[in-house]
Amino acid sequence: MDIPQHIVLFPDGNRRWAKQKGLTSINGHKRGYDNLLDFSEWCKSRGVKVLTAFGFSTENWNRSKEEVNYLMKLLEDCLTDNLEKYDSDGVRVRVIGQKERLPESLQNAIKKVEEATKNNSNLFLNLAISYGGRWDILQAVKKIIKDKITADEIDEKLFESYLSTASLPAPDFIIRAGGEKRMSNFVLWQAAYSELYFSPKLWPDFSEQDLDLALEEFDRRHRRFGK
Repeated sequence: MDIPQHIVLFPDGNRRWAKQKGLTSINGHKRGYDNLLDFSEWCKSRGVKVLTAFGFSTENWNRSKEEVNYLMKLLEDCLTDNLEKYDSDGVRVRVIGQKERLPESLQNAIKKVEEATKNNSNLFLNLAISYGGRWDILQAVKKIIKDKITADEIDEKLFESYLSTASLPAPDFIIRAGGEKRMSNFVLWQAAYSELYFSPKLWPDFSEQDLDLALEEFDRRHRRFGK
């Protein structure tokens, strides 16, 4: 089977899942993060080398203060509580996004997990926190201008080296749970030739079997890269 090297994940539907079960959105987010831990294990066991998961978008700052504060604390606790597991499993963790906007305690947790896992190579887990595809492109342009690079020097390879995903392979496969069929301002440049897969399953219900169904679909496709 042809296994994608780099999967991008939209773990969508946590709040809808919670509402269906009469729970709070906070319960849904917690269940969603727990499922992300399982999903990373499933990917690693199938030979996926890079997983990039959408954790908190630039647009998510517009949610209620209570929900935002909870999500920040949830991300901090999950990074801290699972640091040893990530390390023992050989998972390298990195956070991409506007780290300067995050609470200081979360920034510190990110630094610790990134430092502790930097030499691991079984799976490269990128968590996109306060990330947006337009932001990523814009910050790359600003850095290029700051470095005084001329227009004639700029090509796709150079531009990609300024994106937050620099040094990573382009995503082969994008999986979105939750039934929605859109990119929601995520890895817009990077997804140019990615295969897209939309699952109707709400993220907390997305199972190992659902991943296998997605991978079987990827294996059936013929990537032409515009040729």
